[in-house]
Amino acid sequence: MGEFGPLEQAVMECLWAASRPLLIRDVLEQVNHARERPLAYTTLQTVADRLARKALVTRSRVGTAIAYAPTRSREEHVLAVMLDALSDLPDRGPVLARFAESVDSEDAQRLLDALADRGASGPTRSEGPWQETSRD
Repeated sequence: MGEFGPLEQAVMECLWAASRPLLIRDVLEQVNHARERPLAYTTLQTVADRLARKALVTRSRVGTAIAYAPTRSREEHVLAVMLDALSDLPDRGPVLARFAESVDSEDAQRLLDALADRGASGPTRSEGPWQETSRD
């Protein structure tokens, strides 16, 4: 999903699924549960610290330990990745058309519904510099 390596993705999946900030030992338990070869505590600590430097997770003290929490939801992260990818394109039309053709009919209906809702309520706060402006 975007800029994540495999271990970063595993850590983020744990944090997104949690209802509270997690200690590294909590993340380690969940990640190692699905692996043949267990990871070291220090390995996941390094990955979590790297995610914090990228501002993708926050750190907070819990006694002598540090708890980690995502800075945004999975949905917000995916949206940011998609908008970032679109912002790099000089002509977004072909990519948007290809995307619309690629989604299944259920997702296509969700997109249509979201666009209809957006049209009814006006511009949303997620608009950014990637969006086209009217050309006079």
